[in-house]
Amino acid sequence: MIVDVLIPTYARPTALAVTMTGLCGQTLRPFRVVVSDQTGGGGAIRSAEVTAVARVLETHGCDVELLENLPRRGIAQQRQFLLDQARAPYALCLDDDVILEPYVIELLVDVIRRERCGFVGASVIGLSYAQDVRPEQQNFELWDGPVQPEIVLPGTPEWDRVKLHSAANLYHVQQRLGATPDRPLRYKVAWTSACVLYDTEKLRAVGGFSFWRRLPAEHCGEDVLAQLELMKVHGGCGVMPSGAYHQELPTTIPRRDVGAERVLGWGTAS
Repeated sequence: MIVDVLIPTYARPTALAVTMTGLCGQTLRPFRVVVSDQTGGGGAIRSAEVTAVARVLETHGCDVELLENLPRRGIAQQRQFLLDQARAPYALCLDDDVILEPYVIELLVDVIRRERCGFVGASVIGLSYAQDVRPEQQNFELWDGPVQPEIVLPGTPEWDRVKLHSAANLYHVQQRLGATPDRPLRYKVAWTSACVLYDTEKLRAVGGFSFWRRLPAEHCGEDVLAQLELMKVHGGCGVMPSGAYHQELPTTIPRRDVGAERVLGWGTAS
């Protein structure tokens, strides 16, 4: 199998089941699914709905591992725990509240193989904002030629690329450009989240998420920091069409002010 799908979860059995159901129809199969549950007593992975979907995935030839990871030591530790389980050349870090179109994994694999970069993201779209058009947040820059290493720093114009990933901005842009799975578009990112395919060895080579030991238990931005490191060495990109939709549930990480890249002083614009 060439892809391990790595899903961290906490207290979201129904959302997790919906996310896993979105894996059943993927055009690229089989793959391995590893779920890391930090709900007390394995409450998410032992739920009837999750175990039912796991059985369906297994009928499609996918290996499914439902693991507990306690005590809770933050999302970066969760990501590192999952990365430690990975055996495939590519690791899809997929949040537990994402719905995928059938083409997504195959498209991400095609792009990362062709570009040989560190990661490719299918940023999530909030369709409740489909009628909320925000032209001022829809600036983007397509890659003209191969994806190249970049250094993106807080406070620079490149840092504002993330605005494209708010609300349904990406949806509006990809619709306007006519991006399709057969004719995808690669674009420059500051970072992308919730559905990101990594080159497993390249991610490990820059340290993965091992920086979790230097963070307080309540933090966010672990994917930001890992991707900044990867972009510096190997480059990374987003892809349109995304095909990944947010379930738009309340966050299970309430402290949004403790970003890993800020706590660890990744860099600032001069």
